[in-house]
Amino acid sequence: MATYKKRGSKKIKNEAGEAQSAIERDSTTAEVFNTLDETASKSEDWVIKNQRNIFIGLGIVVALILAYQAYNNFVSVPNENEAANELAFPKKYFDQATSSPVAADSLYTLGLEGAEGKYGFIDISNKFSGTNAGNLANYYAGISYLKMKKYPEAIEFLEKFSSDDELLGPIAKGAIGDAFADLDQEDDAYDYYVKAANLRDNDFTTPLFLLKAANTAMEIGKYGKAQSMYERIKSDFPNSEEAANIDMFINKAKYAQ
Repeated sequence: MATYKKRGSKKIKNEAGEAQSAIERDSTTAEVFNTLDETASKSEDWVIKNQRNIFIGLGIVVALILAYQAYNNFVSVPNENEAANELAFPKKYFDQATSSPVAADSLYTLGLEGAEGKYGFIDISNKFSGTNAGNLANYYAGISYLKMKKYPEAIEFLEKFSSDDELLGPIAKGAIGDAFADLDQEDDAYDYYVKAANLRDNDFTTPLFLLKAANTAMEIGKYGKAQSMYERIKSDFPNSEEAANIDMFINKAKYAQ
């Protein structure tokens, strides 16, 4: 005997299941919103309790921003402009000294100490120490002392100078090396020549100070270091002036070992 199957029973079950799922979803959503409400309520309570401290903190931040802007507009920028104007006077004597072998030391001295009521490099370095011109004054003072063979003073001022310039930074480091070399402090000279060579990678200062470092390394018995630097000049800077006769230097370092 055939068994009668009711139609629609499966559909009723599906509808009942969907309704239950909808209720569960609504319940979960309600829980989420309740949690968010509770969190928001706690946050509001915290803000209310701490609003005085919050406003004080915001006030401090705003005050710092305004103070920085005021300092920059009314102190820093005018200070930079004044320092740059002052630097023009001693630099005139520095340029004259470097281009004229006659009475060069007296011209360097005028640049260092100033004249006619104008600041020299030393005064500008001290008075405008936080400015670009004050920083440059350290460089000019250091080179002036180096040219005058006053090596400790040259080192002192060049040590205070810093620059991201492609050439000026390495030249200043190398000048410190020159000062130490003239003081017969070859180990220190070597260290600064290496710093100068590695500070920037270009076709002028890098091979120049690699050669100075390598030659100094030969003097202090670091023959392997010297050889590697000579070989770097040959491989990386074959068209530089320092690469001329570089094979002779390489062989000399090899035989010294």
